[in-house]
Amino acid sequence: MTENKQTRRGFLNWALTGGVIGLLGAALYPVLKFLVPPESVEATISQLKLPFTRAEIEADPKKSKVFKFGRALGIIFVGPNGELGALSATCTHLDCTVQYRPDLHIIWCACHNGRYDLAGNNISGPPPRPLEKFKINEVGENLFVSRES
Repeated sequence: MTENKQTRRGFLNWALTGGVIGLLGAALYPVLKFLVPPESVEATISQLKLPFTRAEIEADPKKSKVFKFGRALGIIFVGPNGELGALSATCTHLDCTVQYRPDLHIIWCACHNGRYDLAGNNISGPPPRPLEKFKINEVGENLFVSRES
């Protein structure tokens, strides 16, 4: 019968190792929680009432307004024939914000001279795909935008 006797030195080594591991865990846990962002839940938006009217867009010298649709940006503009258009305001090349150029009748990205027609199709420059389109509903003075299906 062998006797398994723990020495004082063995116990102290075990306790010291456990303490160091606990200390490292307590120090590293907050750092890791800071570096890894929490999952954010966003409400899905199907329709948005814009805070401005057609008259306000037409009165603007740029003939356009930028709006937030959830986390994304959108742009609504008055085209050359007086029709309203709404597209995503985020360039598909490097996520820059696009702007409406009423003098050229295009949507233009200033980052790398990307150009889109008023339907959102890329016509020149580096953008790889068209802009997302929004559907516009006018109810009296109110403007509502929703994603196109």
